[in-house]
Amino acid sequence: MHVLVTGVKSHLISYQVPVFLTGIFYMKGKIMKKLISILLVITSAISLVLFTASCGKKQEQGTLRVGMECAYAPYNWTQPTNANGAVPIKDSQDFAYGYDVMMAQKIADELGMKLEIVKLAWDSLVPAVQSGTIDCAIAGQSITKERSASVDFTEPYYYATIVTLVKKGNKYDKAQNLDDLKGASAISQINTIWYDKCVPQIPSVKKLPAMEETAQMLVALNSGKCDVVVTDLPTGKAALIAYPDFVMTDFAKVEGSTFQVSDEDVNIGISIKKGNKELVDKINGVLKKMTPEDYNKMMDEAIKVQPLSK
Repeated sequence: MHVLVTGVKSHLISYQVPVFLTGIFYMKGKIMKKLISILLVITSAISLVLFTASCGKKQEQGTLRVGMECAYAPYNWTQPTNANGAVPIKDSQDFAYGYDVMMAQKIADELGMKLEIVKLAWDSLVPAVQSGTIDCAIAGQSITKERSASVDFTEPYYYATIVTLVKKGNKYDKAQNLDDLKGASAISQINTIWYDKCVPQIPSVKKLPAMEETAQMLVALNSGKCDVVVTDLPTGKAALIAYPDFVMTDFAKVEGSTFQVSDEDVNIGISIKKGNKELVDKINGVLKKMTPEDYNKMMDEAIKVQPLSK
């Protein structure tokens, strides 16, 4: 491209001497008009070359840096291959996939950007968004007042439902409401609405230390280290595939007491650095084209291929 432009410039220089001399001897008449026409043609040619070069050059894609745990199936998880459309994890030989990755890829595609997945611990997500280490976190975060004080959120990209998991054979496996779980030992994941607000609502609960990752709390339940796990519906569905001996109950569908939460507690959003209205608006523009049915369909697809199902 540079050679073409240089070539044109060199060609232009070859005209400069004749033009200069001609300007001395022929300042009037038809020759002057002809020279002006030649110069206009040359100038137009140069402009055309430069315009074509500009249009032909492929614009570099921006990168959307998305943070997530890569350990929260079916929202996100780590796998060794790019099966099903998994995306490489930055600074890793592994790949990330799940509902959050599917959503991140859709958003990146719609915005004409390249997707980069950054694997972070759950507690590191908000600080990473605040510092600009990542552009956003798509990680199953509830849109709570506490989080909203630190980061901005998009409209919900999923609507969660609270459920409980118990193991068949323990005294709580027939529970139909919170009162039936009275005295149970319960856990959930650290810094989640499930652990901070829902577990304490179980009467006389024995609240055990929170777990860093979803897989840990499921192992704890399976091994008998706790009686109950409180989580959301997608996580519960995924757990039932890996642990057929688990029983899942959605108290909202039965008579009696249930967990008391607000919409903000169960609406799942994408967190973005405070004040970055441009990115919030762009992502909301993508989400507005989707429906809760679209979200549920994507989540069901993620559940089908998540690692716990194998």
